[in-house]
Amino acid sequence: MTFNVACTPGRDAAVGYMRLTAELPALVLYLDPVNVSIQLPPFPGGGAVLAKFCRELAREAAKLAAAVDPNEGPASSEGGPRHLLTGDDDEPGGGS
Repeated sequence: MTFNVACTPGRDAAVGYMRLTAELPALVLYLDPVNVSIQLPPFPGGGAVLAKFCRELAREAAKLAAAVDPNEGPASSEGGPRHLLTGDDDEPGGGS
C-alpha cells in the first residue's frame, strides 16, 4: 500500500522514540494535530532497515533545519545530530 501525505508541524509538534510493546520500537511524530508512527518492519532484517532509514532521516532533517534556520547551530541542546553518521560508502557524512 502506498500513499503520500503532506503535513506541517503545529506549534506543539514534537518527536519521540518509544516502545509500543517490549518488541516494537517506534519513532512517533506528533505534528499537532496529526500523529505519525514509524515502526519496526515485520520481516527478517527489519531492524537494520529501520536503523538505516532513521540515520538517513536524521541526516536529511539536519539539512532541512540548517536550510530553514541557518543561524541556529548544531551545538544547541536541541540542535542537530550528536553523532557522526556514515553512509553506505563508509565515508564520514555519507558522501552525499
